[in-house]
Amino acid sequence: MKSLDLWFEEYGESHQNPTNQKIHKVAVPGIFFSVAGFLWLIPSLSVAGVNIAPYFIVLAFVLGFYAMMSIKAFIVMTAFSMFCTLILVQLQHAQVSVFVLSSALFIPLWILQFVGHHIEGKKPSFFKDIQFLLIGPAWVFHFFFPLTKHDS
Repeated sequence: MKSLDLWFEEYGESHQNPTNQKIHKVAVPGIFFSVAGFLWLIPSLSVAGVNIAPYFIVLAFVLGFYAMMSIKAFIVMTAFSMFCTLILVQLQHAQVSVFVLSSALFIPLWILQFVGHHIEGKKPSFFKDIQFLLIGPAWVFHFFFPLTKHDS
């Protein structure tokens, strides 16, 4: 498995432009939240009388991905995921449409991402490897919290 340092190095190749970086610092966490919102809406499954929310199953795999690369990335992404979950609970309690909000974030933020890559002059990394969709959020957070040995 590739190290987080190598993932960041490769991801960073198409994220050198300061404007593109600023766009990603806003859009990537927003997209992560909107995807979490869409997953939140999937009804729980009942397995042997136990309700299992697909949201938490997917989240466990996502956090496992980060844990395999870096304990720091796992901790930071777990904290952000908990924040997203808390917001989703609060939105649901306030009877705000999570679908409408997630859609209102997802579409324009992806457009903004493509604008950033147009400015950069390089294709988004996930066109090369879909795993970059999970690297992007950690890459954004490494600007604020060092997540790799190289950053420490």
